[in-house]
Amino acid sequence: MDKTTKDHWDTVYKTKDPNQVSWTQETPKTSLDFVHSFGLPKTAKIIDIGGGDSKLADHLLNEGFENITVLDISAQALDKAKKRLGSKAAKINWVVSDITEYKSDTTFDVWHDRATFHFLTTPVQIEKYLDTARKAVSGFMTIGTFSDNGPEKCSGLPIKQYNEEKLTAELHNGFDKLRCITEDHTTPFGTAQNFLFCSFKRHQN
Repeated sequence: MDKTTKDHWDTVYKTKDPNQVSWTQETPKTSLDFVHSFGLPKTAKIIDIGGGDSKLADHLLNEGFENITVLDISAQALDKAKKRLGSKAAKINWVVSDITEYKSDTTFDVWHDRATFHFLTTPVQIEKYLDTARKAVSGFMTIGTFSDNGPEKCSGLPIKQYNEEKLTAELHNGFDKLRCITEDHTTPFGTAQNFLFCSFKRHQN
């Protein structure tokens, strides 16, 4: 695990509250809409990549989903989520890992990633991520990244912007695009960040 990156995110989650970080959403409506669009049963296995202390898991639990995994490089982030969920936290599988080093012992019906993929800025990082995804996804994938009209950095780190064509091209080996949308995310500070969200279906080569 890249210690510098891990330390960065541990510090962010240790020192900042949700209203002090740009990605906070009270209700992750777009993410939920994409999950719902797949029409899967409540027993579907869902993994939230870079989930941190996002409230996606809370909403999925409340809707009755039973097999949820939340992965993040920061143990601090997951600890915050566990404290918020209280006794419900025991219903979730928590994984502390850099996604480029993650080895899954299961496959998932849904791979959800809002704003992790765009932090991977080198071909090696991107290929490691995609290799892991191809092995771990049996159903669907949803990825949200900053668009060509979005920020060039997040939390002080450089990111890689995407449009529909670029993201589809990155995932063409293993995944067929279903649909893409762009939307503005309003941060807790009242600023707007333009996101691209796309869903894909796993195909066997």
